Amino acid sequence: MCKWCKAGGLLLLALFVVAVSRPQSQAQGPAFETISIKPAPSGSPRDLRIRVLPNGDFTVRAAPVSMIISYAYDLPSLPSQSRARLFEPRPWPGRFDIEAKASANAVPAGLSASERQDRVRHMVRALLADRFKLVMRVEQKTMPVYALTVAKGGPKFKKSAIAEKECVFDFPISGSCHGFADGRGHPLTASAITMDDLALYIGNWADMPVVNRTALSGLYALESDGWRPMRLPPRSAEFPKVPNFDDLPTIFTVLGKLGLELNRQDATLPIYTVESMELPAAQ
Repeated sequence: MCKWCKAGGLLLLALFVVAVSRPQSQAQGPAFETISIKPAPSGSPRDLRIRVLPNGDFTVRAAPVSMIISYAYDLPSLPSQSRARLFEPRPWPGRFDIEAKASANAVPAGLSASERQDRVRHMVRALLADRFKLVMRVEQKTMPVYALTVAKGGPKFKKSAIAEKECVFDFPISGSCHGFADGRGHPLTASAITMDDLALYIGNWADMPVVNRTALSGLYALESDGWRPMRLPPRSAEFPKVPNFDDLPTIFTVLGKLGLELNRQDATLPIYTVESMELPAAQ
């Protein structure tokens, strides 16, 4: 290899490292206009809430930092599942209340459901970098996954009657936009979700990450039975007992009734490592 080619390769590598390591608060793009962060007066998981309005306003109640990071980086909400792709040096104590008002036109009308979600998630990443001083290392890794695909007969569900401009994400409120209804065996019942939402939701109880490969865009309404999880969260204060789901069908059967499939394959996904972070003072 010529010395100039080698030097050019080293320069490109250095530029890549700088780009990945640069705090996201320095990145140009849509942002929150005002941000208020306070320790949550209630530390109870029952008070947990994450809400996103159509204009991008972001509200958090009694959420741990790990869950806010999981939302921002599009990872499963259950910590036991997100750990496959998110590495934290130590657990961060406490829960937080956040009120973040989006700037004008931060999330313009006319964006698709996926574009709107991506826009807000990047704004939350910038919030974490600015206020929590989060520095995240990102690496790409090839790993086994389930690919969510459309079955041979095509999808067996309908477009949602709710437009994206009317959608309010309100976790864990049952049946809200981009969310699923409560029920034994976490049925795939929802009024307005994307296929990305579906893949992420299934991933909370699958034994491998789930990626959307359906090529279906927009919001959909689904209804299904509950299903037997491949993996359950370990016992904890939040999950003192492990329920029995042996009488329920598998996720493969449930998806088949919706005209969808899960196929094992390899995929390259981002792996996130928290290199440093600070818990902010109330502001």
